[in-house]
Amino acid sequence: MWSVHGDGYRIEPGQVVAPHERLAWVPTIGIGMQHVVAMFGATFLVPLITGFPPSTTLLFSGLGTMIFLLVTGNRVPSYLGSSFAFLAPIAAAQGQHGPAGALGGVVMAGVALFLVGAIVQAVGHGWVGRLMPPMVTGAIVALIGLNLAPAAWNNVKQAPVTAFATLVAIVLATVLFRGLLGRLSILLGVLVGYAVAAARGEVDYAAIGEAAWVGAPELMLPQFHWSVVGLFLPVVLVLVAENIGHVKSVAQMTGSSADALDHMIGRTLMSDGLATTLAGSGGGSGTTTYAENIGVMAATKVYSTAAYWVAGLTAVGLAFLPKFGAAIQTVPVGVLGGAATVLYGMIGVLGFRIWVEHRVDFGNPINLTTGAVALVVGIANYTWTVGALSFEGIALGTAAALVLYHGMHAVNRLTGAVASEGHLEMGGPTNAQPEIADPSWDDPRDR
Repeated sequence: MWSVHGDGYRIEPGQVVAPHERLAWVPTIGIGMQHVVAMFGATFLVPLITGFPPSTTLLFSGLGTMIFLLVTGNRVPSYLGSSFAFLAPIAAAQGQHGPAGALGGVVMAGVALFLVGAIVQAVGHGWVGRLMPPMVTGAIVALIGLNLAPAAWNNVKQAPVTAFATLVAIVLATVLFRGLLGRLSILLGVLVGYAVAAARGEVDYAAIGEAAWVGAPELMLPQFHWSVVGLFLPVVLVLVAENIGHVKSVAQMTGSSADALDHMIGRTLMSDGLATTLAGSGGGSGTTTYAENIGVMAATKVYSTAAYWVAGLTAVGLAFLPKFGAAIQTVPVGVLGGAATVLYGMIGVLGFRIWVEHRVDFGNPINLTTGAVALVVGIANYTWTVGALSFEGIALGTAAALVLYHGMHAVNRLTGAVASEGHLEMGGPTNAQPEIADPSWDDPRDR
């Protein structure tokens, strides 16, 4: 299935190992294991925060990765790990309908993502960029992260010393280490925080001793409630944006143009939708393509999908070690609070990064109003109940971003009010090439 690159052991300067190539199996297995390490720090935090079994999450993470590789025909290297975008809706759904109700929401999101992928595969992805330009997508990503801020504080309050130690360790690891260790700063911080918690007597090891060495992961069936639809559908928009960004990043890094893999976007969305649906059907969290593993590829210059098969199989294998899962579940709440402080903030800042990278112009009052309203609605967790349906901050903030952006542009095309105000000339534009009427997901350097 893969041709061997060169002699199988060396990569000449300026060359990369393409998705359809591989190194010899020994280094390929080693790189695959490295992908597991890279994804692990983020993936295992999701079940810890949501209360889902870590072993089950690892199982569906590995299975989802293999589904992704099969559906994309081994042409798009990617690892499907737990998506942080699901954290807020899962927490809200659990409060209403328990874990099974939250899993039902995950399944709904997976099915919706698959349908979006099927449409993209049939008609192309241009309409996605028009519906969700960087202004809108950045706002949605930011409000999902910042909506979780109170949850982080609730954990920190229960063990402030441990939380602070974890937070400091993450910060220091980020600037003290280079390469892979630097990218694993959250995992390293959690390990330091765990040691501090153990020294303070905050760790309960009983579950580890009771767990078997080998056994099947714990599975759970979902329950479906229409009231959670508004919580989970906005996540689909985030997953679409993440997938498109991943495909374009891989295309550029392998030496092709950013558009070289655009014909695969429909398949990547469908495969992520299938993986998320499967995970929700058995007790795991929703999945997404992982930026952490893009970092590993950039560092090693190995984009072989063979390495991702190794990573997927390894994750599945770890899922059948109950002691491993039990050890993860002993991580105390203070450690989670410290890690979540960084993690939730990073999700929010990633939204701002989308604005910066695509030169969104906030001198334009349409962009400014869209971002302002959407963020406040999401952060304050506005709630609207209509019969059995309940829409909270993420859903309402997402709706606000979409309706305000497209609605204000529609009205302005009739009135021309924004352009006539000359707002861009007052004090100068906010950037050299503002993005206003025709926002795009094209690489800003190409515009």
